[in-house]
Amino acid sequence: MSTETIKAAIFDLDGTLANTRPAISRLLVKVASEQGRAVTTRQAASAMGKPPGTAFGQLLGMPEDHDTVLTAISRYREQFACEVLGEGPQLLFPGVAAGLSALRAHGIELAVATSKATRSAETLLEVMGIRDLLGPVVCQDVVRRGKPHPELVLRAAAEVGVPPWECAYVGDTVGDMRMAVTARMEPIAVTYGVGSFGELAAVAGTRMCSSFKDVVSTVAASRPRPMAAVGAQPRRR
Repeated sequence: MSTETIKAAIFDLDGTLANTRPAISRLLVKVASEQGRAVTTRQAASAMGKPPGTAFGQLLGMPEDHDTVLTAISRYREQFACEVLGEGPQLLFPGVAAGLSALRAHGIELAVATSKATRSAETLLEVMGIRDLLGPVVCQDVVRRGKPHPELVLRAAAEVGVPPWECAYVGDTVGDMRMAVTARMEPIAVTYGVGSFGELAAVAGTRMCSSFKDVVSTVAASRPRPMAAVGAQPRRR
């Protein structure tokens, strides 16, 4: 591969590689109902991505340490494997497996940087059948500062041995894009996840993709950010 192209692509997980939101939403609604609280799909969506205690505290309208919230968390964890992971490869967005294989064939290093816990992320990648296509998986529980702080993606870049300015970060939220910019990576947004086109496009320099096929072509054609490389030098100690 040409030295003038991006050498690594680092991916968000939920909303970018994995279409877990519908299944998680259904499970949140189901568990809340078991605890006597009717929750709409929209309310469930607003709780996604938050720690379980925060999510169910919000949905049930109770303190995070309330017995009902703790019961809900336990029930959620009990049913997650069946209700969400049980969907297996069907959780993949269209074109992800083939796209990751194509990027590997281009000689591009692949990694994941996600707010999920390590065990959860690794299990999800395994059941979807794409773990072997990816390199390092850097998760919330191995860094001190989570998104949108760049520690996650900078660690992923270090683990694949590629300077940040020669990496792209692919995600579906404004926080993902801001994190990429701060890390001096190429920000690539997918519009089929959480963030709207307008929100994502408002982050300066973001490349927009409406499908994973677009992601593959965008990553393969992306070039390092030379000015970012210069700007990154003072960070080294």
